[in-house]
Amino acid sequence: MAAVAADLEQFLASAQSRIHDELNDFLRIPSVSARSEHTPDVRRAAEWVAAQCTAIGLTTSEVIDTPGHPIVLAEWRNAPGKPTVLIYGHYDVQPPEPLELWTSPAFEPTVRDGKLFARGSVDDKGQLFLHLKALEAHLASRGTLPVNVIVLAEGEEEVGSENLASFIAAHVGRLQCDAVVISDSTMFAPGQPSILSSLRGLAYFEIRVRGPQSDLHSGMYGGAVVNPAMELARILATLHHMDGRIAIPGFYDDVKPFPDAVREQMRGLPFDEEHFRAEVGSPALGGEYGYTVLERLWTRPTCEVNGLLSGYTGEGAKTVLPAHAMAKVSCRLVPDQDPAVIENLMDEHVQSVVSAGVTVEVEHLHGGKPWRAELSGPIFDAARRALLAAFGKEPVITGEGGSIPVVGDFQRLLDVPVLLVGFGLPGENAHAPDEWISIENFEVGMRAMAALWDELAAT
Repeated sequence: MAAVAADLEQFLASAQSRIHDELNDFLRIPSVSARSEHTPDVRRAAEWVAAQCTAIGLTTSEVIDTPGHPIVLAEWRNAPGKPTVLIYGHYDVQPPEPLELWTSPAFEPTVRDGKLFARGSVDDKGQLFLHLKALEAHLASRGTLPVNVIVLAEGEEEVGSENLASFIAAHVGRLQCDAVVISDSTMFAPGQPSILSSLRGLAYFEIRVRGPQSDLHSGMYGGAVVNPAMELARILATLHHMDGRIAIPGFYDDVKPFPDAVREQMRGLPFDEEHFRAEVGSPALGGEYGYTVLERLWTRPTCEVNGLLSGYTGEGAKTVLPAHAMAKVSCRLVPDQDPAVIENLMDEHVQSVVSAGVTVEVEHLHGGKPWRAELSGPIFDAARRALLAAFGKEPVITGEGGSIPVVGDFQRLLDVPVLLVGFGLPGENAHAPDEWISIENFEVGMRAMAALWDELAAT
């Protein structure tokens, strides 16, 4: 079995303490892209990443403004005749709320039981940073890289990557490469390296129901005026059949079934549904009838309520008939569903079921297309060898229930394969309080990515 090159291993071992200190500095920056009050922090994080790219030895590194948050673009192109790889990651993070559910402060990195807790530790600062340190291992040990490299880090992934596709389209020549590599996902299990083969897309909505011009006394008006909160609840109840299938007409028309062989492989993975249930803390699991949990997560679309707001929710009683109600609803999509089509279907369905006495508006907030890889070619072969060298175990092929809209943008605009190889773990609380990354995975991940460039150069 191949192993990670000795000089790379030696550098990463000797620099371990410094690398962890630098990662902690990165995690302390509250780069919450969704909050305007954190706009200066998002820029500070971009400047921090650009400075790191310069410090490790990349030849160019710049912070480029967009209509939203900035993009960091760095390059090293001194390996003539060798492949060019674009490494993508994001430096923005989710809001940390609810703060009271964090065991330690969200932006003060803390180690407990082999885990590094902080907002962004796994999604995606830690995984982006391990790529930079893998590049540094080569440049510090050898003064060169075995392949040409472009690093692209954005600050809007957590708010839909609104400006990234246009940036890629405007810089296709500069970003042209042989493959894109992204680490913003999880391994199947501890110690089990994984290559991600598919991502679900997203269509995200806000449904607003409006009734009377102001809140009303429920005793004086209840029973005669349509209650927007009750009407919203009724609308939401029409989104599913009792067997878990989505009831929006036409919703499944464009679903491209996964091959039977892929479904069989998924069913052969050592996945314990009872352990999964216990880990999330639910009394029972649900979802679409006739599919395993992994199939529901990786191969089937969903429609979920993400938030509800209406009426009086403070302490004690206030007998009010609310004037309006709002729900946030997300649909996870699978190939070949299109978020624009789902947007129209959702609006048509909601308008068809709403009662007289209220008005309803469906706003499409953002979305992204689903993605599926072919998993053949030099970058995937090199990744299999690199992961085996670092972890001592062959990688498995997995799917992902979440969305990374830029994956499809890269594949469509640059016409190159995209390798998704992540180092998170199930239960890492990405987007939730007490987000963490396994310190072991972070360290082995650096070695795997350092080995990847040697393996790719040798193909």
